Amino acid sequence: MKTFFFFFLFCMLATSVKASNIVYAAEVLSSVDSLSNSPHIRTIAASCAACHGTNGNSAGITPTLAGLDDGYFITQMLAFKDGTRPATVMHRHAKGLNIDEINLLANYFARQKRVTNLPPKSEKLQAAHE
Repeated sequence: MKTFFFFFLFCMLATSVKASNIVYAAEVLSSVDSLSNSPHIRTIAASCAACHGTNGNSAGITPTLAGLDDGYFITQMLAFKDGTRPATVMHRHAKGLNIDEINLLANYFARQKRVTNLPPKSEKLQAAHE
C-alpha cells in the first residue's frame, strides 16, 4: 500500500510541476527505483539498445546512456519530445513516451554501470586469387 501511495504521489507531482522540477520529485520518492526496474521500463530500455547498446553502453557513435545523470537524461528527452533539440530519429522515440516513462528510464539508465566498449580491431582479409 505504501508503494502505491508513493506511486500515486509521484504521478500527481509529475503532472503538476514544471519539467525542471520533475527530477526533484523523482529523487524524493524512493519507489521510483523499484518502478524503473519493471518489465515495462526494461522493455522500453531494451529498445534503446539497438542504437545505444546493451544497458545503455554504446559501442558506436551514439551517446552512452549508462550512468548518465538522470536530470540530464530527462532534460534531453523533453527537448527531443518538444522539438527544441534537433535529431534524426530521437524526436520520434521521445514523442512516444509519457513523462512517467521518461522519468523511469532516466532512473533506469542512471543506475546502469558504465562500461567502456572498445570497437573491434580492423582486420585485413586475405583473398586467394588464381
